[in-house]
Amino acid sequence: MKEIVLSEKAPMPFGPYSQALKVGKFVFVSGQLAVDPRVGRIVAEGVVLQTRQVMENVRVILEAAGCGLKDIVQCSVFLSSMALFDEFNVEYARFFERDFPARTTVGAELKAGALVEVSVVAYKD
Repeated sequence: MKEIVLSEKAPMPFGPYSQALKVGKFVFVSGQLAVDPRVGRIVAEGVVLQTRQVMENVRVILEAAGCGLKDIVQCSVFLSSMALFDEFNVEYARFFERDFPARTTVGAELKAGALVEVSVVAYKD
């Protein structure tokens, strides 16, 4: 049984997808950009501020599903340039206390203005 997860505190989907789906004990969060939910567009400049906004979007979506960042088991990261990897990595690490999730990071062409996109899978026992 799957359940659609929607948080008013995160950007509303602007395409044919859900913010997240809860399937049993798993939560699958769609790729999040650094969209400020108050204005509905990317407002952060630089990979550090964009990473912060992306992870905040992920956090509030997980909360709507009854989870938290500590429940993330897998993370997919897309960077507009792999030259941003080190700066991204430092900011990303601040969102976890320990026991980092498994992660894949790739360079990819992203929506105009986006430097980072993150999707996650969380597991809540």
